[in-house]
Amino acid sequence: MVSADQPAPDTARAHRAVEPLHNHVYFSPEQDEYLTAVGLRPGRMCYFAGRAAAMGAVGPGTVVATFSNFAPALVTRHVPRAWTLAAPEQVLAARLDGARASLTRLLGGPEAAAAPEVAELAGLLREACTVLTPEGRPLYAAHADQPWPDEPVLSLWHGATLLREHRGDGHVACLLRSGMSGVEALVTHTWTGRGFTEAAARATRGWSEEEWAAASERLAARGLLTDGGLTDEGRRLRAEVEAGTDELSAAPWAHLGAERTARVVELGRALSSRLVANGAYPADVFSAR
Repeated sequence: MVSADQPAPDTARAHRAVEPLHNHVYFSPEQDEYLTAVGLRPGRMCYFAGRAAAMGAVGPGTVVATFSNFAPALVTRHVPRAWTLAAPEQVLAARLDGARASLTRLLGGPEAAAAPEVAELAGLLREACTVLTPEGRPLYAAHADQPWPDEPVLSLWHGATLLREHRGDGHVACLLRSGMSGVEALVTHTWTGRGFTEAAARATRGWSEEEWAAASERLAARGLLTDGGLTDEGRRLRAEVEAGTDELSAAPWAHLGAERTARVVELGRALSSRLVANGAYPADVFSAR
């Protein structure tokens, strides 16, 4: 969350421009198609196994710890069962196939996916990733161990994935410092109006109404939340978390410099806007803001 009254820093702008190039896969039918073809069950299992497979056949505790804001009961419903249905190596290969198919469709077809701007942005993201480091970044480190695809559209997706997971690991560190649990962080984020709606957050993350209400009560006891939304202290804490996240994810954009980062933003926005216009995300999942 960055105030609409202030310009977002280069770090936040670049992240927002590139993020859809990665995260659209979590809503794409192609991901389920390719991952179920290797044995997984459709839906949440595909998400958990697909994102966790780079870490190997990990247990539910590792997924809960690294994904941060999912209900443990939801995770344990699918992990480790997923690894009895498909090996992590199969899942990783299928995930790439799904990413290629979804990006190709949403960009406008094979010709659009092979366009010069796709290769240019892929090259910029690969260069940006050269300064990323693995310390304290488990999801990033696991994905960074995977080879860079040669195909431009997949290289683009892999670069966006590394940047996203690196930033996400830093975000989890900032949330830990804030003293908010995963569900509490999710509750406060929905109140910023810049993420999932409450209904979508609870449904996709697996929290019951009772668990959500209990988290809200704890936040209220800390003076962070009222019935009308975040308090001044709640907004301050959320802004602090996001500022810390930006700081911890600034290295790739500092490495590229202002001119090349601006080019990333330009190319990323254009391609991401095309994905959105072509139906990358379902309606009523994200807040109107």
